[in-house]
This record gives sequence, structure tokens and C-alpha cells, in this order.
Amino acid sequence: MAKTALLSIGDLAARTGLAVSAIRFYEEKGLVHPLRSAGGQRRFLRSDIRRLSFILIAQQLGLSIREIAEQLDRLPQGRNPTQRDWTRISKAIRSTIDARIAELERTRDRLDGCIGCGCLSLKKCQLYNPEDRAGLKGPGPRHLIDG
Repeated sequence: MAKTALLSIGDLAARTGLAVSAIRFYEEKGLVHPLRSAGGQRRFLRSDIRRLSFILIAQQLGLSIREIAEQLDRLPQGRNPTQRDWTRISKAIRSTIDARIAELERTRDRLDGCIGCGCLSLKKCQLYNPEDRAGLKGPGPRHLIDG
């Protein structure tokens, strides 16, 4: 592989808009795998620009680091992902995204009247949550969490 194909961590940070510390964090989590120069410096493949871009997008969609790692493990190492690779990942995360959208819509639709535990309206709470039955299901806003 030609030396010009490798990027320093600073070059990668400049290309992705990420802080060097963020790239190191993603490396620590196993999301990117730099090579090491003879002097021990990190060197990244150009394909890591796309991997890091995917990480940023996936995090904005609400995917956890673990979920992102699972998807990145499906990508090839050492070459740029193809459209086919990205389509496969897109299909794999679609159900996760759809579930999050449904949860957000449910929360939005219920937020005006009650935050799920009844503390905004004790009078209304007696209708929806008499004797704090939702509290028996666990802590937090159970009506919103459990749907």
C-alpha cells in the first residue's frame, strides 16, 4: 500500500471534523483500527474517513457504540465500503431506527397531558394511575417507557 494512502490522526481529524481525542476514543472502542508507523505513530486508511462519518451519523440516529460496532464489523477492512455494503447496513439498522421513531412519537403524543408518572396532575393521575399502580412496574415514567 502506498504511503500516501495513509493519514495521520491529525489529517483524519481535519477530514472528519472530529477531535483527535474522539478518534482515539473510537479506536479504544474498536471502531477504527489504525496501523502504526515505524516510530509508533497512528496511521489511518482513507476508508476510515467513511467509517468515522458513519459513526457520527449512527450516533445522531441514537445507536449505541455497541450497535455501531456490530455494524462496522460487517464492513471490509482495508478498502472503501461499496454501495452494496452500505445498503446492507442500512437495512440492518432500519428496524432499530423505526423503533426509536415510534418511541419518540409516543412520547410526543403523551407529553402534553402527563409525563408518565402522574406527577403533573394528581387529579388526572387518579384516573390513569390509581394507587400508583405504574410504580409497581418500576422506577421512572412507566406509562411512557412501557408504551
